[in-house]
Amino acid sequence: MDNQPSRPSYWLTRFVILRLLGAVYAVAFLVAINQLVPLVGAHGLLPAGLFLQEVRSAGEGFVQLPTLFWWGHSDTALLTVSWTGFLLSMIVVAGFANAPLLGVLWFLYMSIVNIGQDWYGYGWEIQMLETGFLAIFLCPLVEARPFPRREPPFQVIVLFRWLILRIMLGSGLIKLRGDKVWTHWTALYYHFETQPIPGPLSRWFHFLPRLVLRIGVWYNFLAELVAPWFVFFPRPWRHSAGVIIVLLQIVLIFSGNLSFLNWLTIIPALACFDDSFWARLLPRALVRKAEAARDAAQPSRAMQVTAWVLTVVIALFSIQPVLNLLSNEQVMNASFDPLDLVNTYGAFGSVGQERFNVVFEGSRDSVTWTPYPYKGLPVAPDKRPPQIAPYQLRLDWQMWFAAMATPDEYPWTYTLVSRLLRGDPGAVSLFAGNPFPGQPPRYIRAILYRYRFAPPGDSLWWRRDRLGIWIPATSLHE
Repeated sequence: MDNQPSRPSYWLTRFVILRLLGAVYAVAFLVAINQLVPLVGAHGLLPAGLFLQEVRSAGEGFVQLPTLFWWGHSDTALLTVSWTGFLLSMIVVAGFANAPLLGVLWFLYMSIVNIGQDWYGYGWEIQMLETGFLAIFLCPLVEARPFPRREPPFQVIVLFRWLILRIMLGSGLIKLRGDKVWTHWTALYYHFETQPIPGPLSRWFHFLPRLVLRIGVWYNFLAELVAPWFVFFPRPWRHSAGVIIVLLQIVLIFSGNLSFLNWLTIIPALACFDDSFWARLLPRALVRKAEAARDAAQPSRAMQVTAWVLTVVIALFSIQPVLNLLSNEQVMNASFDPLDLVNTYGAFGSVGQERFNVVFEGSRDSVTWTPYPYKGLPVAPDKRPPQIAPYQLRLDWQMWFAAMATPDEYPWTYTLVSRLLRGDPGAVSLFAGNPFPGQPPRYIRAILYRYRFAPPGDSLWWRRDRLGIWIPATSLHE
């Protein structure tokens, strides 16, 4: 920025962080609008009402499980919270944010996560809550303009860097302590094919030369185990660290469908960059607005005191996550407090070397069977994997896990079969289409397949082998 002060400023950094956070929130709430009712609604696969009854029976309540849905969990309530979150997210995307607005978004999303059960048991859900909580303290209490008169508290910028350090180190250490394919540099021989939901470019990545794939593993460790240590260093070092981390997330965005995880991970990494970085990338008119806000800044003792209190709280809550990072028994994607304020993270500590997939099929006569197509997971071998992320298909993700286990370990799959036999619109909506639009099938079964990418140039995208029956043919009439 012109007339840049001797110390770094973060007006543009705050602007970019909040806009991206608003976009990720919007996608997450859009997912809830479309999927929450069939997943946890009154007639969902894992009804929230039954779950809350079990929590209450265990002697727990709002303190242990903070959620608005203690006061009502009807389908209307689920949709009201989801739509409210989406609309507020779009206000943030438009450039308007203050502490109460971001606080409401944080609590609305926590309310969903805490009744989401299996469907919301992913690391990026608690990562969203931790990121969203920190963002509350970037903003003034009242003023909601894109460039308010209050300077972004530097303590909060540092806490974002502390977050990205833990995210990356957690992911890197879990790989070193986990599957030997990481330490043998061969993990990417399999990852692009066996990841939860491949994307349209995943096959291209899978068939890259083995040397390139090994270099990819080295770069992954550079981004996860080396670069994070430099996020607290002077400008050239932390800018370089931020670029390395963000570039890894961009490669992951293009190589698969990892929900909004990679976009969410970019957010705290942006705290590595001060306004001198953004001034070279963003439109000049935006830079001038940030400069004007900086020149007219009014100090806020209340924001500074609050930022220091937050720093102390985060430091205390970080003790257990740090001990977890140091432990040979490291767990990933775990929270140690009811509000998910400071968590431990990790991804792909093990990499499967074969891809299994369960395909649900329906029939009217038990002779001719027609598959239910997933929206993201492969079914038809000639169908190219779609681009889904940053949107998340929660049924598809859970079926990726379920395919490596038995239906008894995922009992809601039996509920899904029952719903499909009844032609339940909510259950059917979780698939890409309804192969039985007139009336539901008489029989449903689930078949386990092994899928492999067909070589480039092949007329098919996938080759598959049938491994056996996963759920035997079931009927409501027998």
